[in-house]
Amino acid sequence: MRLRLTTPTERLLDAQVSKIIAEAENGHFCLLPRHIDFVASLVPGLLAYVPAASEGGVGSSEENRENEEIYVAVDRGILVKVGAEVRIATRRAVTGADLGMLRAKVIDEFQALDEVEVKTRSALARLESGFLRRFLEIREADGG
Repeated sequence: MRLRLTTPTERLLDAQVSKIIAEAENGHFCLLPRHIDFVASLVPGLLAYVPAASEGGVGSSEENRENEEIYVAVDRGILVKVGAEVRIATRRAVTGADLGMLRAKVIDEFQALDEVEVKTRSALARLESGFLRRFLEIREADGG
């Protein structure tokens, strides 16, 4: 099977795999090459896959080990299996072969995103208060 995982900003994974384990809203499931086509809504959590013997995908060297599960921490997403192709679209994802390393990467990345979100919300609040202040100044100038 070909597994393609994308986020809004990048193609994180494009690999030949022999097995995929993921979690949908109604529980975990395993995909093998001859399974039927379907669509699943993924929940935040871990996705695992086993690279196929002839791995030729895009990714780091840690993802090219045979018969070893590679882990991907995913945010909510959609999984679509059609024939021998599995596509996953998610807002955020982080890959890793070791769960401890993956946990650290998730914490680092999500903390960085949280810091950006705090700065963004602060800038938005300043814009809103500036808009309201100017609106009130215009209203008072018009005698309002």
